[in-house]
Amino acid sequence: MEETKEINESPKVEVPNKIVEEVQPKEEIKVENIVSEEQPKEETKVEEVPDTSLEDDKKHLDKLNEAYNKISELEDKLIRKDADMINYRKRKEEEVNKMLKFCNEDIIKEILPILDNFERAIVEDDSKLSDVEKNYLVGFKMIYSHLINVMEKFDVKPIDGNNKPFDPVYHNAIMSEKREGVAPGMVIEVLQKGYLLKDKVIRTAMVRVSE
Repeated sequence: MEETKEINESPKVEVPNKIVEEVQPKEEIKVENIVSEEQPKEETKVEEVPDTSLEDDKKHLDKLNEAYNKISELEDKLIRKDADMINYRKRKEEEVNKMLKFCNEDIIKEILPILDNFERAIVEDDSKLSDVEKNYLVGFKMIYSHLINVMEKFDVKPIDGNNKPFDPVYHNAIMSEKREGVAPGMVIEVLQKGYLLKDKVIRTAMVRVSE
């Protein structure tokens, strides 16, 4: 009787417990793996990241356009400054050249009355002069000739007015006269010589004009 009890008790305890222990952990691991794999996928699908690429591109384009406009503005300013500098240099060069060209104008104007006095003192007919006066006249002519050479050296020339049409640029009409055979508006006599310094009139000629 005792032996039969032992046989009947042993299969009830040992065999079912082992099977349950082996099956349960495997089922739990599978369930956990499925949950762990599925959860991140569900999270990425649910969370939506806002697309800001278009806004960023627009901001970059705005900044580039602003920088390009500033560069263009600076280039225009540089070009204008260069042009102003070139024009300034040209004006300065012209002024300097003009000053150098006519730097002797004031001195020459002071010498012109001296030439006028020599021309009044020099007479062509010296037959009525004494020997002393003739000697003085020779000295006057030498000085006058020397002054004329100096004037020519500095490109100072008298204005040719005799028998020329009256020109207010070169002539100053202080007298008029009717003269037969002469057309109106012609210079019939130069009362005081006018002079040119290079191509500039530094003194107009005083003339008598026909009516």
